[in-house]
Amino acid sequence: MTQDELKTLVGRAALDFVPAGAVIGVGTGSTVNKFIDALATVRDRVAGAVSSSVQSTERLRAHGIAVFEANDVTGLPVYIDGADEIDGHGRMIKGGGAALTREKIVADLAERFVCIADASKRVAVLGRFPLPVEVIDIAREQVVRRFASLGARAVLRAGVITDNGHPLLDVHGLAITDPLALETEINQWPGVVAVGIFARHRARVCLLGAPEGVQRIDYDAPA
Repeated sequence: MTQDELKTLVGRAALDFVPAGAVIGVGTGSTVNKFIDALATVRDRVAGAVSSSVQSTERLRAHGIAVFEANDVTGLPVYIDGADEIDGHGRMIKGGGAALTREKIVADLAERFVCIADASKRVAVLGRFPLPVEVIDIAREQVVRRFASLGARAVLRAGVITDNGHPLLDVHGLAITDPLALETEINQWPGVVAVGIFARHRARVCLLGAPEGVQRIDYDAPA
């Protein structure tokens, strides 16, 4: 089974987590695109979605699914999104699609984060995938130096500007053994808009696509 077919499987499986008549949170990326396409087949089941990116908003609307602004809702029952890496506690690295800040905002509105991914995204320790960090441009080199002091190498993602109008750094060489502590520290650095560690907003459920089918993992224990 190809990776694309695995993404289609988990996208369809995520429909089981969509409450009837609700406005739901929808993330960004190739796996989420499969979910949006699956959602379109039952679009009358939902009232609409809050999207984490311009790209997902356009895809939802193309399928006739109403899109609401985050400021227009007070909460969401579920947020469905992918991950670049996910560990055994549901903590993730996200931001490969450059939407990490809006993803955190929508995730913060949701009662439950359901991660959809193929099995290759599951890791024992976060950090093999370069950590995305959205920054205000005038702080870029200062943030690069701060990562260097941690023994890591932060590189500007060339040609990429986020939907919020900011550049992105990709940080190499980190072994993130305490994701919540590192997320908290980086969030305090002046000029950081958001860091792609999702430890505070970790997944509560992960649907992993594997050759034998979709594996459901629940993360109820404290991280």
